[in-house]
Formats: sequence, structure tokens, C-alpha cells
Amino acid sequence: MLDIPQLLAQELSVTPSQVNNALELLAEGATIPFIARYRKERTGALDEIQLRDISDRYTYLTELEERKKTILDAISSQGKLTDELKTKIESCLQKNELEDLYLPYKPKRRTRATIAREKGLEPLAEFIKSLNNRNAKPVPLQPEAAKYISEEKGVKTAEDALKGASDILAEEVSEKAELRAYLREYLMNEGVFVSQIKDEHPEGSTKFEMYRNYQIPVKNIAPHNMLALLRGENEKILDLDVSFDESAVLYYLESQEIKTKIPAVKEFYREMLKDAFNRLMKNSLITEVRADRKDYADIQSIETFESNLRELLLSPPAGMKPTLAIDPGFRTGCKVSVLSDTGKFLEYQAIFPHQAAAQRTQAANTLKKLIEKYDIQLIAIGNGTASRETDEFVSEVLATMERKPIKVMVNESGASIYSASDVAIAEFPDLDITVRGAISIGRRLQDPLAELVKIDPKSIGVGQYQHDVDQKLLKKKLDETVESCVNYVGVDLNTASKELLTFVSGMTPTVAKNVVTYRNENGAFKNRRQLLKVAKLGPKAFEQAAGFLRIRGGENPLDNTAVHPESYKVVEAIASDLNVPLHQVTQIPEKLKSINLKKYVTDTIGLPTLRDIIAELEKPGRDPRAEFKYATFKEGIKEISDLKVGMELEGIITNVANFGAFVDIGVHQDGLVHISQLADRFVSDPKEIVKVGQVVKVRVMEVNEKLKRISLSMRSPDSGNTKTRPRPR
Repeated sequence: MLDIPQLLAQELSVTPSQVNNALELLAEGATIPFIARYRKERTGALDEIQLRDISDRYTYLTELEERKKTILDAISSQGKLTDELKTKIESCLQKNELEDLYLPYKPKRRTRATIAREKGLEPLAEFIKSLNNRNAKPVPLQPEAAKYISEEKGVKTAEDALKGASDILAEEVSEKAELRAYLREYLMNEGVFVSQIKDEHPEGSTKFEMYRNYQIPVKNIAPHNMLALLRGENEKILDLDVSFDESAVLYYLESQEIKTKIPAVKEFYREMLKDAFNRLMKNSLITEVRADRKDYADIQSIETFESNLRELLLSPPAGMKPTLAIDPGFRTGCKVSVLSDTGKFLEYQAIFPHQAAAQRTQAANTLKKLIEKYDIQLIAIGNGTASRETDEFVSEVLATMERKPIKVMVNESGASIYSASDVAIAEFPDLDITVRGAISIGRRLQDPLAELVKIDPKSIGVGQYQHDVDQKLLKKKLDETVESCVNYVGVDLNTASKELLTFVSGMTPTVAKNVVTYRNENGAFKNRRQLLKVAKLGPKAFEQAAGFLRIRGGENPLDNTAVHPESYKVVEAIASDLNVPLHQVTQIPEKLKSINLKKYVTDTIGLPTLRDIIAELEKPGRDPRAEFKYATFKEGIKEISDLKVGMELEGIITNVANFGAFVDIGVHQDGLVHISQLADRFVSDPKEIVKVGQVVKVRVMEVNEKLKRISLSMRSPDSGNTKTRPRPR
């Protein structure tokens, strides 16, 4: 069987000891963020990506080995396991290759071949097979076949007998692993996806119009095109097929299978091979090719989703400051919630600035009073209906005030999902759903990560064909992304919600809930060791979680850093040698020139960890996310009808797809910067140029009010080709 660690080391270009140590840590229950951050000595400083690759590939190969055992036992029980077949099975590295080898021995439903065998025609098939060699002497097939005529068995003529023998040989050919592998590869490299819109859908009546008469080589199809085609097929709008040169396939089969020079046997084999391919191989191979391209499209789309989600979760926070959050609306008014500098809900008001003049004046007065009463420093305005009108109204109010809070338009995707969720109901059981929405918008501005973890990532609006991809894989990868981001930033133990704590390394939902309960009953945590008093949070969970939890203003200054408690004694020794009191540990880096770090190396703490400690002490408690920036939308541009070709605007990236990026420019409809318009140079991957949350300058290229499509460009005006290619669907 396979030496999995050795194979992983070769595939991932790391050492076997790195793989073995990583697998041991994972088996012990260590999380990937913990291993990457605090076990660098054992893994040779493998990062999270490498560790996840090891984990995923190990799972795949382990499942493959289990499947091999099952297959070997099944073939052995049939008495058909040869040394050659055993070697082939044991050396397999891909599941589809393994299943090809098993196919001839796999229990199957009653087929034409099994029926032919039941009629006693297998000896005839073997006889014909014996004639398929270069030295065979011509023997008439009809007389031999006539020997198998049997009214009792339902073989009425010699032709019936030959047809049954052909069915037996066709099934044998169709199950040959080497033939299936070659033809699968041929379809992948030479096949062409062909789609047609069904006749009942007139031209211009569907969103799949670009696929009306569409052809593209299988090997070249883009992930978003593959998913769009499959969606169109599922919705019964289009037909999708794989076109290829069938004569080339049959020529290959004949070249591999026909050895005889006997004309009659040659002709028999030609017809048998044609039947084998068309009846037994073609559909299954096309299905496998489609599945392969679907899997690839899933992986690429999920990677894009992961990247977008990471950028969104790691969006720079505006900071924990007193915040006024507004969920805009016309008829139902604007819902205004006030949040403290810890995100605590303080007050709610409904204002109606978009109706009568008297109500607008009243709304302005209410807004002023709230700003002054709570010393508001941030104003968050949701970017949904009435957002630009509300933005202008707030600007008018601020213009009359001496001290002006920062006003920011906030992407409210998923806020309504959160508002109606069990999480929101548990958090604010006595508040209306619209008030909860406003609170979420405000908290997103204060700390995007802490608020967005409460929402299913699929509801945040940064995916690409997210409902069409493998949902199990999507959930796994998105959960991993959230976990990675939460542990990268770190969590304030005394303010974090249960939902945020759940993603901390080593925490389960139950333990996270218990942490919040303990905090509510006993007050703020004063040190990390108190965590061991939390129900069901034992030494292992403490080891995994402690380094990612922060306590601001606690008893030990190291508790507000990413230094793990297991390393506190080393830090204390360094501080002592430098004559620096522990409460002044931030001074250590300034004095390190006079110290030799190797002096502090132990059996468990090496130079990588010591360097991480020193780097952390240079910025204790500092948020690793970028500096907060926000877009300023152009005044007077509120609707798509206000846009003119050539306008230069500021916007914010809301989503990145394989074919380009979507930008919010403040008109309730995101515009598309096609991949060809992202830069003055060729761009193969939009993620090289833009990321979700990035503030960008764009130019309007085309506006289609009827279809609500806006084409934008980030290229310089004099860069040459500025024509946007068709928008992919």
C-alpha cells in the first residue's frame, strides 16, 4: 500500500518529518491556526495553506486506501485477483482510475452480456476472441454460431448467437481500464461543449442568451461558464452536449483491439466495438468529463468565494466608537440605532426625512440630538433602498453642526438574514426585526469581523454561482476561512459574542456559550488562566484557544498579546535579563540588540517562536488589519439614470469573480469592471488587482437601464482598447 506521508512530502515539496509531525498534531486534536502559529518548531514553520493541503490530501488518500482494501477483498473473494491486478490497484493515486480497474469485477444489474451468458453463449465469445490474432486461420463464423441455436434458451438463429457473443465481448471492452483512461483523456483534450437554447425560448428572452449557439473546447471552459451552462440545463432552458470526432475514437479502439487478418472476424469486431462505445462507454465517459469540469469549476469558484470572504472579514474596522446606525427607507422611514463604544445597543428612533418638509425637519432635529447626546463619532448608513437620499440628508444635518462624525456607507448584504435569525432573536428578543438590522449595520462598521461571523457566509453576497457548487465542500472551505480570519485577528475575551468565540481555535459552540455565561455571572476576565474555570473548557481547549484571546487592561500585560501562556516564563526571563518590568514589556524590542535569543531556546521553544514573541511585543494588542478607508460617492449620482458615459467615480469593490469585479458606485446597482478593464496590462486573475472592500476609481463605459447593467473601467483613458467584452453569465 501507499506510504502516505512520503507521498505527501513529495507532492507538497516538504520533508517527511514535517508531514508526520503535522499529522500527529492534527490527530492530537490541534487546530490548523494553532499549529501554524504555535508549533513552528515541530512542523518546520508550515503555514496554514500547507497544513490544510496536507490535511485534505491525507483525507483523500486515506479514503482511497480504504476503498482499495474493499475492492481487493471483493475481487479476491471472486477468485480473480492476480498479482498484476493487485499491483495496479495498490499503486493507484486517483479514485476514478481505481474504479476503472474494479469495473469488470463490480456486481452489476442484469445486462445484455449477462443474459447472453445465461443463454450459454460465452464459449462462442471465447471462440471468436481466439480468432482475433495475427496467426489465426480463417474459420466461418456462421456454422460455429449455429451450434448454439436453442429454442429453449431463446437463441433462434446463428445471428442471435453472434449478437449475444458480441454483447459479451462489448462489455469486456467497455470495462478495460486502459481504454477508458485514454478515451476520457481524449474527450478532455479534443471534446467541445456545445449548447443550444431550446426553441420555446425566443431570442433575448433568457439570461442565458450568450449560450444560444455556444461552443468551447472542454479543456478551455472557464469555471463560471461551466456553472452557467449546467444551471441553464437544470432550468430546462438549454441543451448541453459534448461534441467530438467519433471516427477518431472508433479508429483508436480498432487499432487497440483488432489483431486478426480474417475479414469476417475484423468486420465482427468493428461492429462490436462501435456498439461497445456507443452503448456502454460514450454516455458514462461524457458524464465523467462533465463531472470533472464541474469539480474544477466548483474548486475555482469556491477559492474565489474564500478569497472574497477573507477580504471582507478582514476589512479594516472603523473602530469601537460611539456609532449611529441608519437602515434607510422611504415609506417606512429610516431606522436609527445608537451603539456604544463596545457595540452595546443604547437607543432606537424612527425618522422620516423623505416625506413632508415638517417630518424632514423633525428628523434632522432628532438626528442632531442623538449625535450630541451620545457624542457620536461614526455614522453608518446601509447601502440599500433610499441610501443615497439618506446620505444626502445626513450630510445636510452635519453641515449645520460644528463637530462632524465620520459618515460611511456600509454594505448591508445579509443584514436582513441576520435580523430574522435565531442569533439575532436571542441577542435582541425584545427588538423589532428592522431595529436589529440597523444594529448589525452599525456593528459592521465598528468591527466587520465580529459582526459578519453571525451570518451564514453564503448570505453575504461575495460568492460566484454559490448555489451551484458542491455545498458540502463550500461549507467546509468557508468555515475554514472564517476560523483562519478570527484567529489571525484575535478576539477580545471580554466583549466577544458567542458566535465569534465559536470560531476561536479549540472552542466548541457549547464552550463558547459557557464562556459568555461565566463572563455574565462573574464579570470581565482578569487573566487567561480564569478560562480554566469555565465549564467544559479543559487544559487541551485552553492550550488551543488561549493565544488567540485578548484581555485588555488585565492583570498580566502578556494577556493582551498573541504570546501563548506556555511562553510567559521565557518572556519573563528576557525581561529580567534586560531589567525591564513586565508591565513595560513593549520596551523589550528596543533593547534586544544587546541580547542573544539563542540563550532562551529550550526543548519546546525554538528561534521561530522567539522571533514571533519579539515581533508581537513590538505591537502588543495592535489590530493586524489594514487602516480604515471609505469611499465617497459623487453627489447628485443616486440612480442608474444619473450615470453618463465617461463619468469618473469613486466606488468600493463588493465582489470579485473570475471574469472581473463588481463595484458599488452608489446607484443601488453594482457596476462590472470586466477583467479586460481592470488594468492597462493583461490580467489573468482579477484577484491580482482588486479585493473585496477596496476603494477604487472607475470610469463609466456603458449603461443599460433596461437590463440594469453598468460597465466600468479602471484603465487609464489613454490606454488604448477600452471596449468592454460581453458580460459573462
